[in-house]
Amino acid sequence: MTLLSTLSSELDQMAAAGTLKKELSLKSAQGPVVDVEGFGKVIMLTSNNYLGLADHPAIVEAAEKAERDYGYGLASVRFICGTQTIHRQLEERIARFFGTEDTILYGSCWNANEGLFQTVAQEQDAIISDELNHASIIDGVRLSKARKERYRNRDLADLRRALEATRDARNKVVMTDGVFSMEGSLAPLPEMIDLAREFDAFLVVDESHGTGVLGRTGRGTAEELGVFGKIDAYTSTLGKALGGSHGGFTTGPKVLVDYLRQKSRPYLFSNTLPPAVVMGSLAALDLLEKDASFITRLRENTMYFRSQLTAKGITVREGIHPIVPIIIGDTAKAIAMSRELLSRGVYVSGFGFPVVPQGQARLRCQISAAHTREHLDKAISAIVEVARS
Repeated sequence: MTLLSTLSSELDQMAAAGTLKKELSLKSAQGPVVDVEGFGKVIMLTSNNYLGLADHPAIVEAAEKAERDYGYGLASVRFICGTQTIHRQLEERIARFFGTEDTILYGSCWNANEGLFQTVAQEQDAIISDELNHASIIDGVRLSKARKERYRNRDLADLRRALEATRDARNKVVMTDGVFSMEGSLAPLPEMIDLAREFDAFLVVDESHGTGVLGRTGRGTAEELGVFGKIDAYTSTLGKALGGSHGGFTTGPKVLVDYLRQKSRPYLFSNTLPPAVVMGSLAALDLLEKDASFITRLRENTMYFRSQLTAKGITVREGIHPIVPIIIGDTAKAIAMSRELLSRGVYVSGFGFPVVPQGQARLRCQISAAHTREHLDKAISAIVEVARS
Protein backbone atom coordinates (compact mmCIF):
# COMPACT_ATOMS: atom_id res chain seq x y z
CA MET A 1 0.00 0.00 0.00
CA THR A 2 3.00 2.30 0.38
CA LEU A 3 3.40 2.29 -3.41
CA LEU A 4 -0.26 3.21 -3.95
CA SER A 5 -0.03 6.00 -1.37
CA THR A 6 3.00 7.42 -3.17
CA LEU A 7 1.26 7.33 -6.53
CA SER A 8 -1.92 8.85 -5.10
CA SER A 9 0.05 11.69 -3.56
CA GLU A 10 1.78 12.47 -6.85
CA LEU A 11 -1.55 12.46 -8.70
CA ASP A 12 -2.96 14.88 -6.11
CA GLN A 13 0.03 17.17 -6.63
CA MET A 14 -0.50 17.14 -10.39
CA ALA A 15 -4.18 17.96 -9.94
CA ALA A 16 -3.35 20.86 -7.58
CA ALA A 17 -0.81 22.23 -10.07
CA GLY A 18 -3.30 22.06 -12.93
CA THR A 19 -1.14 19.64 -14.93
CA LEU A 20 -3.23 16.47 -14.57
CA LYS A 21 -4.21 15.21 -18.02
CA LYS A 22 -7.77 14.03 -18.62
CA GLU A 23 -9.00 11.97 -21.54
CA LEU A 24 -12.07 13.03 -23.47
CA SER A 25 -14.64 10.53 -24.74
CA LEU A 26 -15.51 10.65 -28.44
CA LYS A 27 -18.94 9.53 -29.58
CA SER A 28 -18.08 9.65 -33.29
CA ALA A 29 -15.49 8.62 -35.83
CA GLN A 30 -12.28 10.62 -36.07
CA GLY A 31 -12.69 13.51 -38.50
CA PRO A 32 -12.47 17.30 -38.95
CA VAL A 33 -15.41 17.57 -36.52
CA VAL A 34 -15.94 15.10 -33.67
CA ASP A 35 -18.67 14.55 -31.10
CA VAL A 36 -17.12 14.86 -27.62
CA GLU A 37 -19.15 13.61 -24.69
CA GLY A 38 -20.27 16.59 -22.62
CA PHE A 39 -19.22 19.16 -25.22
CA GLY A 40 -21.06 18.18 -28.39
CA LYS A 41 -19.59 18.61 -31.86
CA VAL A 42 -16.25 20.41 -31.91
CA ILE A 43 -13.53 21.11 -34.49
CA MET A 44 -10.76 18.53 -34.18
CA LEU A 45 -7.44 20.38 -34.15
CA THR A 46 -5.28 17.87 -32.32
CA SER A 47 -5.26 14.74 -34.45
CA ASN A 48 -2.65 13.06 -36.65
CA ASN A 49 -5.39 12.50 -39.24
CA TYR A 50 -3.46 14.69 -41.69
CA LEU A 51 -5.07 13.50 -44.93
CA GLY A 52 -8.54 13.07 -43.43
CA LEU A 53 -8.58 9.34 -44.21
CA ALA A 54 -9.55 7.99 -40.77
CA ASP A 55 -13.21 7.71 -41.75
CA HIS A 56 -12.80 7.49 -45.55
CA PRO A 57 -15.42 5.11 -47.03
CA ALA A 58 -12.88 3.26 -49.21
CA ILE A 59 -10.71 2.45 -46.17
CA VAL A 60 -13.67 1.41 -44.02
CA GLU A 61 -14.93 -0.83 -46.84
CA ALA A 62 -11.49 -2.41 -47.29
CA ALA A 63 -11.25 -3.11 -43.55
CA GLU A 64 -14.72 -4.70 -43.48
CA LYS A 65 -13.89 -6.91 -46.47
CA ALA A 66 -10.63 -7.99 -44.85
CA GLU A 67 -12.43 -9.27 -41.76
CA ARG A 68 -14.87 -11.24 -43.91
CA ASP A 69 -12.09 -12.74 -46.05
CA TYR A 70 -9.24 -13.15 -43.55
CA GLY A 71 -10.87 -13.11 -40.11
CA TYR A 72 -10.39 -10.96 -37.04
CA GLY A 73 -6.75 -11.79 -36.29
CA LEU A 74 -3.98 -14.40 -36.54
CA ALA A 75 -3.96 -15.35 -32.84
CA SER A 76 -0.18 -15.56 -32.70
CA VAL A 77 3.05 -14.31 -34.24
CA ARG A 78 4.02 -14.80 -37.85
CA PHE A 79 6.92 -17.25 -37.46
CA ILE A 80 4.64 -19.56 -35.43
CA CYS A 81 1.26 -19.48 -37.16
CA GLY A 82 2.21 -18.25 -40.62
CA THR A 83 2.07 -15.02 -42.55
CA GLN A 84 -1.03 -14.09 -44.51
CA THR A 85 -0.38 -13.07 -48.09
CA ILE A 86 -1.81 -9.61 -47.46
CA HIS A 87 0.90 -8.87 -44.88
CA ARG A 88 3.60 -9.47 -47.46
CA GLN A 89 1.62 -7.40 -49.98
CA LEU A 90 1.63 -4.46 -47.60
CA GLU A 91 5.34 -4.86 -46.80
CA GLU A 92 6.23 -4.92 -50.49
CA ARG A 93 3.95 -1.97 -51.18
CA ILE A 94 5.59 0.12 -48.45
CA ALA A 95 9.05 -0.75 -49.81
CA ARG A 96 8.02 0.44 -53.29
CA PHE A 97 6.57 3.62 -51.80
CA PHE A 98 9.83 4.45 -49.99
CA GLY A 99 12.13 3.15 -52.73
CA THR A 100 13.67 0.55 -50.41
CA GLU A 101 14.35 -3.17 -50.72
CA ASP A 102 12.06 -4.63 -48.06
CA THR A 103 9.82 -3.84 -45.08
CA ILE A 104 8.94 -5.48 -41.76
CA LEU A 105 5.60 -4.73 -40.07
CA TYR A 106 5.19 -4.05 -36.35
CA GLY A 107 2.24 -3.33 -34.09
CA SER A 108 3.27 0.34 -34.00
CA CYS A 109 6.17 2.61 -34.89
CA TRP A 110 6.95 2.56 -31.16
CA ASN A 111 7.56 -1.19 -31.53
CA ALA A 112 9.60 -0.62 -34.68
CA ASN A 113 11.91 1.82 -32.87
CA GLU A 114 11.97 -0.36 -29.78
CA GLY A 115 12.91 -3.37 -31.86
CA LEU A 116 15.58 -1.74 -34.00
CA PHE A 117 18.39 -0.57 -31.74
CA GLN A 118 18.61 -3.43 -29.28
CA THR A 119 18.71 -5.82 -32.24
CA VAL A 120 21.35 -4.27 -34.47
CA ALA A 121 23.62 -2.29 -32.10
CA GLN A 122 25.83 -4.09 -29.56
CA GLU A 123 28.49 -3.02 -27.03
CA GLN A 124 31.11 -2.28 -29.69
CA ASP A 125 28.67 -0.07 -31.67
CA ALA A 126 27.38 3.47 -31.17
CA ILE A 127 23.97 5.13 -31.52
CA ILE A 128 23.85 8.87 -32.11
CA SER A 129 20.45 10.45 -31.50
CA ASP A 130 18.91 13.93 -31.73
CA GLU A 131 17.96 15.28 -28.29
CA LEU A 132 14.36 15.96 -29.37
CA ASN A 133 13.73 12.56 -30.94
CA HIS A 134 10.43 10.90 -30.09
CA ALA A 135 10.06 9.03 -26.78
CA SER A 136 9.92 5.71 -28.65
CA ILE A 137 13.39 6.38 -30.04
CA ILE A 138 14.70 7.42 -26.62
CA ASP A 139 13.35 4.24 -25.02
CA GLY A 140 14.52 2.10 -27.93
CA VAL A 141 18.05 3.49 -27.63
CA ARG A 142 18.04 2.82 -23.88
CA LEU A 143 17.34 -0.86 -24.51
CA SER A 144 20.50 -1.24 -26.58
CA LYS A 145 23.86 -2.10 -25.02
CA ALA A 146 25.60 0.17 -27.52
CA ARG A 147 27.38 3.38 -26.64
CA LYS A 148 24.99 6.36 -26.71
CA GLU A 149 25.68 9.89 -27.89
CA ARG A 150 23.10 12.66 -28.02
CA TYR A 151 23.43 15.84 -30.09
CA ARG A 152 21.58 19.13 -29.87
CA ASN A 153 18.42 19.38 -31.93
CA ARG A 154 19.22 19.76 -35.65
CA ASP A 155 22.70 21.01 -34.74
CA LEU A 156 25.06 19.76 -37.45
CA ALA A 157 28.20 20.92 -35.63
CA ASP A 158 27.18 18.96 -32.55
CA LEU A 159 26.32 15.95 -34.71
CA ARG A 160 29.84 16.11 -36.13
CA ARG A 161 31.20 16.23 -32.56
CA ALA A 162 29.20 13.10 -31.66
CA LEU A 163 30.43 11.30 -34.77
CA GLU A 164 34.02 12.26 -33.97
CA ALA A 165 33.55 11.00 -30.40
CA THR A 166 32.40 7.59 -31.67
CA ARG A 167 34.89 7.26 -34.52
CA ASP A 168 36.34 4.09 -32.94
CA ALA A 169 32.97 2.26 -32.81
CA ARG A 170 32.52 -0.82 -34.98
CA ASN A 171 29.23 0.47 -36.40
CA LYS A 172 27.56 3.84 -35.98
CA VAL A 173 23.80 4.42 -36.28
CA VAL A 174 22.52 8.00 -36.55
CA MET A 175 18.83 8.34 -35.69
CA THR A 176 16.58 11.36 -36.23
CA ASP A 177 12.93 12.23 -36.52
CA GLY A 178 12.18 13.47 -40.02
CA VAL A 179 9.64 15.84 -38.46
CA PHE A 180 9.93 16.67 -34.76
CA SER A 181 6.49 16.03 -33.38
CA MET A 182 6.31 18.89 -30.87
CA GLU A 183 8.03 21.44 -33.09
CA GLY A 184 6.84 20.78 -36.64
CA SER A 185 10.45 21.35 -37.72
CA LEU A 186 12.31 19.20 -40.25
CA ALA A 187 15.63 17.44 -39.76
CA PRO A 188 18.43 18.82 -42.00
CA LEU A 189 18.63 15.57 -43.97
CA PRO A 190 20.83 16.68 -46.89
CA GLU A 191 23.64 17.71 -44.56
CA MET A 192 23.08 14.72 -42.31
CA ILE A 193 23.50 12.39 -45.28
CA ASP A 194 26.85 14.00 -46.07
CA LEU A 195 28.02 13.60 -42.46
CA ALA A 196 26.84 10.00 -42.30
CA ARG A 197 28.78 9.18 -45.46
CA GLU A 198 31.88 10.97 -44.19
CA PHE A 199 31.90 8.95 -40.97
CA ASP A 200 30.59 5.69 -42.46
CA ALA A 201 27.45 5.82 -40.32
CA PHE A 202 24.05 4.24 -41.00
CA LEU A 203 21.30 6.91 -41.12
CA VAL A 204 17.76 6.03 -39.97
CA VAL A 205 14.85 8.48 -40.16
CA ASP A 206 11.57 8.15 -38.26
CA GLU A 207 9.02 9.43 -40.78
CA SER A 208 5.90 9.09 -38.63
CA HIS A 209 4.87 12.73 -39.15
CA GLY A 210 6.27 12.94 -42.68
CA THR A 211 4.71 9.92 -44.38
CA GLY A 212 1.76 11.04 -46.49
CA VAL A 213 2.33 14.65 -45.42
CA LEU A 214 5.54 16.01 -46.94
CA GLY A 215 6.95 15.83 -50.43
CA ARG A 216 5.19 16.21 -53.75
CA THR A 217 3.80 12.66 -53.55
CA GLY A 218 3.68 12.30 -49.77
CA ARG A 219 6.83 10.23 -49.49
CA GLY A 220 8.06 12.28 -46.57
CA THR A 221 10.82 14.57 -45.40
CA ALA A 222 13.47 13.17 -47.73
CA GLU A 223 11.28 13.86 -50.76
CA GLU A 224 10.45 17.33 -49.43
CA LEU A 225 14.16 18.14 -49.06
CA GLY A 226 15.25 16.60 -52.37
CA VAL A 227 17.15 13.58 -51.00
CA PHE A 228 14.64 10.80 -51.61
CA GLY A 229 16.45 7.50 -52.16
CA LYS A 230 19.50 8.54 -50.13
CA ILE A 231 18.33 7.54 -46.63
CA ASP A 232 19.63 4.16 -45.39
CA ALA A 233 16.44 3.09 -43.58
CA TYR A 234 13.16 4.45 -42.25
CA THR A 235 10.77 3.70 -39.45
CA SER A 236 7.23 5.02 -39.73
CA THR A 237 3.60 4.45 -38.87
CA LEU A 238 0.28 3.47 -40.40
CA GLY A 239 -1.50 5.22 -37.55
CA LYS A 240 -1.31 8.83 -38.67
CA ALA A 241 -1.78 10.06 -42.27
CA LEU A 242 -2.28 6.55 -43.68
CA GLY A 243 -5.70 5.95 -42.18
CA GLY A 244 -4.99 6.67 -38.53
CA SER A 245 -5.53 3.13 -37.25
CA HIS A 246 -2.54 1.19 -35.96
CA GLY A 247 0.70 -0.41 -37.02
CA GLY A 248 4.24 0.61 -37.88
CA PHE A 249 7.20 -0.61 -39.89
CA THR A 250 10.90 -0.48 -40.62
CA THR A 251 11.84 -0.30 -44.28
CA GLY A 252 15.31 -0.39 -45.80
CA PRO A 253 17.96 -2.83 -47.05
CA LYS A 254 16.81 -6.45 -47.33
CA VAL A 255 19.63 -7.69 -45.11
CA LEU A 256 18.48 -5.36 -42.32
CA VAL A 257 14.87 -6.53 -42.62
CA ASP A 258 15.92 -10.20 -42.76
CA TYR A 259 17.99 -9.76 -39.60
CA LEU A 260 15.12 -8.02 -37.78
CA ARG A 261 12.77 -10.90 -38.69
CA GLN A 262 15.19 -13.27 -36.98
CA LYS A 263 16.01 -11.30 -33.84
CA SER A 264 13.74 -8.28 -33.24
CA ARG A 265 11.86 -9.03 -30.03
CA PRO A 266 8.72 -6.89 -30.60
CA TYR A 267 8.28 -8.69 -33.94
CA LEU A 268 8.99 -12.17 -32.59
CA PHE A 269 6.81 -11.91 -29.51
CA SER A 270 3.81 -9.80 -30.62
CA ASN A 271 0.76 -10.73 -32.66
CA THR A 272 0.93 -9.35 -36.16
CA LEU A 273 -1.40 -6.66 -37.48
CA PRO A 274 -5.09 -7.58 -37.86
CA PRO A 275 -6.23 -8.09 -41.47
CA ALA A 276 -8.53 -5.07 -41.27
CA VAL A 277 -5.56 -2.78 -40.55
CA VAL A 278 -3.51 -4.34 -43.34
CA MET A 279 -6.19 -3.97 -46.00
CA GLY A 280 -7.19 -0.52 -44.76
CA SER A 281 -3.55 0.60 -45.03
CA LEU A 282 -3.30 -0.75 -48.57
CA ALA A 283 -6.44 1.22 -49.43
CA ALA A 284 -4.92 4.36 -47.88
CA LEU A 285 -1.81 3.98 -50.04
CA ASP A 286 -4.05 3.53 -53.08
CA LEU A 287 -5.85 6.78 -52.31
CA LEU A 288 -2.63 8.68 -51.69
CA GLU A 289 -0.93 7.49 -54.87
CA LYS A 290 -3.96 8.02 -57.11
CA ASP A 291 -5.17 11.39 -55.82
CA ALA A 292 -2.67 14.18 -55.12
CA SER A 293 -5.48 16.50 -54.01
CA PHE A 294 -5.22 15.18 -50.44
CA ILE A 295 -1.69 16.58 -50.17
CA THR A 296 -2.60 19.77 -52.02
CA ARG A 297 -5.51 20.52 -49.68
CA LEU A 298 -3.39 19.77 -46.64
CA ARG A 299 -0.69 22.20 -47.79
CA GLU A 300 -3.21 24.93 -48.62
CA ASN A 301 -4.96 24.52 -45.26
CA THR A 302 -1.64 24.58 -43.40
CA MET A 303 -0.43 27.74 -45.15
CA TYR A 304 -3.76 29.46 -44.55
CA PHE A 305 -3.89 28.56 -40.85
CA ARG A 306 -0.30 29.63 -40.21
CA SER A 307 -0.61 32.92 -42.12
CA GLN A 308 -3.94 33.90 -40.55
CA LEU A 309 -2.72 33.25 -36.99
CA THR A 310 0.42 35.28 -37.65
CA ALA A 311 -1.56 38.13 -39.18
CA LYS A 312 -3.71 38.26 -36.04
CA GLY A 313 -0.72 38.56 -33.74
CA ILE A 314 -0.33 34.94 -32.61
CA THR A 315 3.29 33.79 -32.64
CA VAL A 316 3.74 30.29 -34.06
CA ARG A 317 6.86 28.29 -34.81
CA GLU A 318 7.90 28.92 -38.40
CA GLY A 319 7.60 26.03 -40.80
CA ILE A 320 5.60 24.28 -43.50
CA HIS A 321 4.30 21.29 -41.54
CA PRO A 322 0.66 20.95 -40.38
CA ILE A 323 1.97 20.68 -36.81
CA VAL A 324 1.62 24.29 -35.67
CA PRO A 325 2.91 24.90 -32.11
CA ILE A 326 1.82 27.98 -30.18
CA ILE A 327 4.30 28.41 -27.31
CA ILE A 328 2.62 29.33 -24.01
CA GLY A 329 5.43 28.64 -21.53
CA ASP A 330 3.55 27.56 -18.41
CA THR A 331 2.11 24.03 -18.42
CA ALA A 332 -0.93 24.84 -16.28
CA LYS A 333 -1.76 27.82 -18.49
CA ALA A 334 -1.47 25.73 -21.68
CA ILE A 335 -3.82 23.11 -20.24
CA ALA A 336 -6.24 25.79 -19.04
CA MET A 337 -6.27 27.39 -22.50
CA SER A 338 -6.94 23.98 -24.02
CA ARG A 339 -9.98 23.55 -21.75
CA GLU A 340 -11.26 27.03 -22.59
CA LEU A 341 -10.91 26.37 -26.32
CA LEU A 342 -12.87 23.14 -25.96
CA SER A 343 -15.71 25.05 -24.32
CA ARG A 344 -15.68 27.28 -27.42
CA GLY A 345 -15.90 24.32 -29.80
CA VAL A 346 -12.22 23.76 -30.65
CA TYR A 347 -10.40 20.61 -29.54
CA VAL A 348 -6.68 21.36 -29.26
CA SER A 349 -4.25 19.83 -26.76
CA GLY A 350 -1.94 21.57 -24.34
CA PHE A 351 1.45 19.94 -23.78
CA GLY A 352 3.93 20.54 -20.99
CA PHE A 353 6.84 18.92 -19.20
CA PRO A 354 7.97 16.12 -19.54
CA VAL A 355 6.56 15.90 -23.09
CA VAL A 356 8.35 19.16 -23.87
CA PRO A 357 11.17 20.96 -21.96
CA GLN A 358 10.36 22.99 -18.85
CA GLY A 359 9.11 26.45 -19.79
CA GLN A 360 8.19 25.36 -23.32
CA ALA A 361 4.55 24.33 -22.75
CA ARG A 362 2.43 24.83 -25.81
CA LEU A 363 -0.79 24.34 -27.68
CA ARG A 364 -0.08 21.98 -30.56
CA CYS A 365 -2.48 22.58 -33.42
CA GLN A 366 -2.64 19.99 -36.20
CA ILE A 367 -4.25 20.64 -39.55
CA SER A 368 -6.04 18.15 -41.76
CA ALA A 369 -6.88 18.07 -45.45
CA ALA A 370 -10.47 17.47 -44.32
CA HIS A 371 -10.78 20.86 -42.62
CA THR A 372 -12.83 23.46 -44.45
CA ARG A 373 -12.04 27.18 -44.38
CA GLU A 374 -15.06 27.58 -42.10
CA HIS A 375 -13.52 25.11 -39.63
CA LEU A 376 -10.17 26.89 -39.72
CA ASP A 377 -11.66 30.38 -39.39
CA LYS A 378 -13.69 29.34 -36.35
CA ALA A 379 -10.61 27.77 -34.75
CA ILE A 380 -8.44 30.83 -35.49
CA SER A 381 -11.00 33.20 -33.96
CA ALA A 382 -11.27 31.08 -30.82
CA ILE A 383 -7.48 30.85 -30.41
CA VAL A 384 -7.09 34.63 -30.78
CA GLU A 385 -9.88 35.33 -28.25
CA VAL A 386 -8.53 32.89 -25.67
CA ALA A 387 -4.95 34.12 -26.11
CA ARG A 388 -6.01 37.72 -25.56
CA SER A 389 -8.00 36.82 -22.44
